[in-house]
Amino acid sequence: MEITIEDPRAQEVSALLQKHLDFCHSVTPAENVFALDVEKLRLPGIALFGARDQGELVGVCALKLITFTHAELKSMHVLASSRRKGIGGLLVSHLLDFARAGGIERVSLETSPDEAFASARRLYASQGFLESGPFADYRENPTSVFMTLSV
Repeated sequence: MEITIEDPRAQEVSALLQKHLDFCHSVTPAENVFALDVEKLRLPGIALFGARDQGELVGVCALKLITFTHAELKSMHVLASSRRKGIGGLLVSHLLDFARAGGIERVSLETSPDEAFASARRLYASQGFLESGPFADYRENPTSVFMTLSV
């Protein structure tokens, strides 16, 4: 398994990101989907990581700077055919190592309370994330769970 920085415009990457957006929109009202599209993932202060298994892109996650010491985990998605193989954990661990190396002290995330996201919430909890309140520009709402980790 290799984890590298990815260009969100690359065909393989943008296709996986679209699967993520489609999944999010399938279970969350549109006004409460906070996943980033390809263009937003290209903005300064965002690093997109891809996990490749024998060259095939099987997962992505991004780190978005909020402040110099606080960042957000975004756009976490592993292909359905590659789930339950530890890829999500590898991606999150890599992202956290990258954050620490860059002086980040806290990583937060927003996810859904929907059952479809239960495995994601378990993954984040297994990495040490704890439920918290809203952060950055988020507001409390019934379709969001907020989690944070001091790194």
